[in-house]
Amino acid sequence: MSDLSPTIQPRIRHTMVRVKDLENSVKFYSEVLGMKEFRRNANEGGKYTVVFMGFGNEDTDPAIELTYNWGRDDGYELGTGYGHIAIGYPDIYKVCEKVEDFGMEVPRPPGPLKHSGPNGPVIAFIRDPDGYSIELTEPRIKEKTWGSKTEK
Repeated sequence: MSDLSPTIQPRIRHTMVRVKDLENSVKFYSEVLGMKEFRRNANEGGKYTVVFMGFGNEDTDPAIELTYNWGRDDGYELGTGYGHIAIGYPDIYKVCEKVEDFGMEVPRPPGPLKHSGPNGPVIAFIRDPDGYSIELTEPRIKEKTWGSKTEK
């Protein structure tokens, strides 16, 4: 680490997931989760296309790399080693409503993290179009009813 400039710090740049329908995945991550497309590259020699998506600025904030291998339209086995991606939002109830509006299920609706006490974080789990698990987190418990469009 001593070879690094004192002004440049290591950081996590991106996490890559393979997708079977690139445009549907881009639509999900942008329209449902609110990410923006940072860049897109098609690699003729490698027969794949990558799209980097995230919040903020790719030069300073982490991204998700969506990789589509041309002709691989049957999807992938997710394996037993993959856990989830976690994204924080100020209101995960609204995000879960968007997920349902997109035609997807919410396997773990928003609610308090188990065993965290009355002031613990609110979490939910959703899945993207390829089945990857995404944890949504909120900084504090809000008085809401799952599926309700109005706050209490």
